[in-house]
Amino acid sequence: MGQSNSRLSKTGLYRLREVLARHVESGKIPGIVALVSRGEETHVETIGTMRQDGGAPMRRDTIFRMASTSKPVAMAAAMVLLDECRLRLDDAVEPWLPELADRQVLKRIDSPLDDTVPARRPITVRDLLTSTFGLGMDMTSLGTPIMGAVFEQGLTPNLPEPMPGPDEWMRRLGELPLMYQPGERWQYQISHDVLSVLVARVAGQSFETFLRERIFDPLGMKDTGFHVPADQIDRLPTLYAPDPQTGEFHVWDEAESGRWSRPPAFQGGGGLVSTADDYHAYFQMLLNGGVHGSERILSRPAVELMTTNRLTPEQQAARHAMATDNVHLSFGQGQHGGWGFGMAVRTYRGDYAPIGQFGWDGGSGTSTYADPTNQLTGVLLTQVGASAPHSIRLMHDFWTTLYQAIDD
Repeated sequence: MGQSNSRLSKTGLYRLREVLARHVESGKIPGIVALVSRGEETHVETIGTMRQDGGAPMRRDTIFRMASTSKPVAMAAAMVLLDECRLRLDDAVEPWLPELADRQVLKRIDSPLDDTVPARRPITVRDLLTSTFGLGMDMTSLGTPIMGAVFEQGLTPNLPEPMPGPDEWMRRLGELPLMYQPGERWQYQISHDVLSVLVARVAGQSFETFLRERIFDPLGMKDTGFHVPADQIDRLPTLYAPDPQTGEFHVWDEAESGRWSRPPAFQGGGGLVSTADDYHAYFQMLLNGGVHGSERILSRPAVELMTTNRLTPEQQAARHAMATDNVHLSFGQGQHGGWGFGMAVRTYRGDYAPIGQFGWDGGSGTSTYADPTNQLTGVLLTQVGASAPHSIRLMHDFWTTLYQAIDD
C-alpha cells in the first residue's frame, strides 16, 4: 500500500479530537487516550485527567485496565503452542486438564445441575479457542441454576472476591456440568480462562511468564502484564463504574491499593494492563501477518485463523441474535457477526467499519480493533466502566469519526 493513499485527513483528525473532547467536556468521561494508525502514520490524542475530580492529566503512557480487550492479546500464547505443534487443534484437552474429563451436559439450559446426559465427545483445544467448549457467561440465562453456580463458585472475574489460583479454579469448574455439548454453541468468557491454564500447564511456566517471553518482550510491550509495579502505579487511573440510574461516579478500583497493585492469584484471558503504544504494537503485528520489524512472532496462518470467522452459520446466528436482541442492555455493542480466536470479526457491514475488521472491547472502557482493508488500527482507552452507556457511546463515536478520516 503506497504512502500516498494511506493517510488520515487533517480535517478528519481534527474532527476526531473535537468529538473525543466533547465527551470529556460533558463530564461523563474524565480522561481519554486514543491512538490511530494507518500505514506508517500514527496519531495520538490525550484528553482530560486521571481522576473524575481532576488530578494529573492523561498521558500517552498512561496504563489502563484492558478487561476483555485482553482476550485478543492473551490468545497469542495458545497460537505460539499451535505453531510449535505442542498443541493440536483437535487434540482432547484431558491430558493437561484432567478436571475436564468425562463431562456431563445439562439437558436444558435451565435444568437442575444433576439433570444431565453424558458429553458426546471430549473437549478439544479447538473448542477452547473458539469459545464453544460448553460453558460461558450467558447473560440471557441469568437466574438459571448453572449460572448461579458459576457466580457462587467465584469462577468469573469482577466479583467482590478475586478468582482463586488456577488449580483450585479448575477443580471448582470440574464440579459443574456443561451448559451445551462440546463444540455446539459459542459462549463468552470462561473458555479464555481455561485456555490460560492449558497454556501454563503445556508450557510449564506461568501464563504471564510465557506471554512475556514469547509475545510482550519481542514486541517491546514493556508496560503490559497482570499487575502494575509499585514504582509505576501513579500511571494507573482510578476506574469508575457510574451508577446506571443517576450516572454518579462510583470508584470500582483505586490504583494504589486496588486489584492491579499486586500480582493476581489467577492470570486469565482477561485482566491485562497495558498502554496505547503496547496495544498498537500487537495489533500492527497482526496486520503484518505475524511479523514485527524483522522478527516473526506468529505464523501467517495462525494470524489468519485468529482474525477470520470461525463460527458455523448456526453459531453465528445465535451470537447475532444475542447481540441484536439485547441492544438496550449492551448499548449496541457486539454486532459484528463473527468470532475468530479471542476476538470479534466483522462478517457483515453493520456500521462504519468494513467486513474483516477484528478486535474487541472491554467493560472497563477500552476498545481495540484493526482493519486489514484500510491497514488501520485504533486504540481507545478510558477509565469508565460500561455500567452506564457513557464509555460505549464514546467508542461508537470514536469509530464513526475515525472512519470518516479515511479520505482517499
